[in-house]
Amino acid sequence: MNLFHHAQFYTTVNHLKDLPTTPAEIAFVGRSNAGKSSAINTLTNHARLAYVSKTPGRTQHINFFELANGRFMVDLPGYGYAQVPEAVRKHWFTLLGNYLQTRSQLIGLILIMDIRHPLKELDKRMLDFFAVTKQPVHILLSKSDKLSKNEQIKTLVLVKKMLQPYIARQQVTAQLFSSLKKQGIDEVNQIVSEWFSQHDTKQTSSEASLPN
Repeated sequence: MNLFHHAQFYTTVNHLKDLPTTPAEIAFVGRSNAGKSSAINTLTNHARLAYVSKTPGRTQHINFFELANGRFMVDLPGYGYAQVPEAVRKHWFTLLGNYLQTRSQLIGLILIMDIRHPLKELDKRMLDFFAVTKQPVHILLSKSDKLSKNEQIKTLVLVKKMLQPYIARQQVTAQLFSSLKKQGIDEVNQIVSEWFSQHDTKQTSSEASLPN
């Protein structure tokens, strides 16, 4: 079953105090214009679940979507786009940063990178920032259709090599992805399904160990 196909908009949040209570959630994040909204729409098979704008930086709130079986997917603000007012950008980064490092329900992060510009400085900072949680990260090298098959493979190998220092401290994986060609959907679904299954197993074990 495709975990994402039953996604429905749940709520949007602009302040941490308004975050909803959820059992578990995974979040999507990436540099502005990396293809995050397109990836979400492709995975959910919904043309406009996440708004795709020609103006990077449009998403400035935390948007929650409910998946099958009460799980949740979260669309986080894009980062690295300068053409927004300073006050907005400051709030935006504070909201994003605090959510990523303090949200106990967050069990994994999907990090979107344009395959033509992978692991930019802000992407590396994002990996460093999220590492304190010890939660897994899965990288989607989006817009893979922009490169030849040979270039795709070479870039994926290079990115995995560059990720070695990060892999030493937490689970970090990467794959090719194209919204246009519908490439990589099954792999994302499998990874995220495993995250939720592992979380459910841990929860069951924790509850079983509690005294009666």
